[in-house]
Amino acid sequence: MTDPDFAGRYGPWALVAGASDGVGEAYARAMAARGLGVVLLARRRPVLEEVAASIRADTGVETRVAVVDLAEAGAAGAVVEATEGLDVGMVMYCAGADPNYEPFLSNPVDVALAMVQRNCVVPMQLCHHFGAAMVRRGRGGIVLVSSGAGLVGAANMVSYGASKAFDMVMGEALWAELEPEGVDVLSLVLGLTDTPALRRMLVKRGVLASVDDPNPIPGASTPDEVVADAIANLPAGPTWFVGEQLRDGARALGSMERSDAVRVMVQQASVMDGPDVSG
Repeated sequence: MTDPDFAGRYGPWALVAGASDGVGEAYARAMAARGLGVVLLARRRPVLEEVAASIRADTGVETRVAVVDLAEAGAAGAVVEATEGLDVGMVMYCAGADPNYEPFLSNPVDVALAMVQRNCVVPMQLCHHFGAAMVRRGRGGIVLVSSGAGLVGAANMVSYGASKAFDMVMGEALWAELEPEGVDVLSLVLGLTDTPALRRMLVKRGVLASVDDPNPIPGASTPDEVVADAIANLPAGPTWFVGEQLRDGARALGSMERSDAVRVMVQQASVMDGPDVSG
């Protein structure tokens, strides 16, 4: 399904952070299907190599892997080095799931700071680096994956929810600055999404017997549905909420005083309010 118009606008290379599975992998496959070379970015080399080989076999496009732990200092520099010499016209940042869903004080503060590094510091650095090149060319696209957890504060998601709020507002502000320069930016806000990370969390909490349970998670979007929404809404920006349930919830929460909205989140807390919606 090579799309010369899409590749001309957003190619020739796409960088996808969090590409080892879930939404990130699905996005990388969608970019390759449209004729873009893809750089797969995550921390697990064997999984990345497997995904890269599969994409090459399916599409014939060039793929590369960049093995980087985005929670570590110097991660952005490592990504820049791994993409040196590549004309990156698409950046999709989909890293940042929370595997813990635990109270803030249950872990050392370094756990929270690592999430801020991965979800806030690194995407800001990468947007600055790649966004500057896109502006010089007068074209490109940036997709920052946020979460409904960033709309209102809730228990067990202190650093996660705060970091996803950061991502959403950063994307909207970047859109305001870069859209006049020909660069499309989208804050993609996810609700419940059926990803391996969410399934691992539900297994940990005893909700699912196995991550390989063939049944879909009720009410959850699939990675392919998320990617279709991202591609469809990227040219319009600046923000898209995936799924009617999330859109309805965002409208309802937005109509309340913030203190009341937080109380609603406390009252409605359940296992299905798990933290990972970003693949």
